[in-house]
This record gives sequence, structure tokens and C-alpha cells, in this order.
Amino acid sequence: MAKCEICGKGVAFGIKVSHSHRRSNRTWKANVRSVKALINGAPKRVNVCTSCLRSNKVERA
Repeated sequence: MAKCEICGKGVAFGIKVSHSHRRSNRTWKANVRSVKALINGAPKRVNVCTSCLRSNKVERA
């Protein structure tokens, strides 16, 4: 799974607990998109999470 190149957000791990309290491992995957952004004035493809896109931490090309 890809990581956000701005904030470093990636896969988070935890435990799924059912109603009968049986436990199993699970993952939460970050909502990462491959977008074309301006990096040092030049357009480049980068992996960015949607929270960084919404907060304008990335300038789209």
C-alpha cells in the first residue's frame, strides 16, 4: 500500500472485535491517490492522501 508523500500517512494496524468478543487482526488503509502536482515548479506524479489534498498542502498541476 502506498504512503502519502506529504504527511507520511499509511496503513494502520489493529484488532477487529466481534460481538462475541472474538479478536482478529485487521488493517485500516489510508485514502491515497496518485495525483499530478507541482514539485519545485515542475509537474510530477506523487502519492497524496485525500486529507492533504483537501487542506491544500499540495498544488495540483
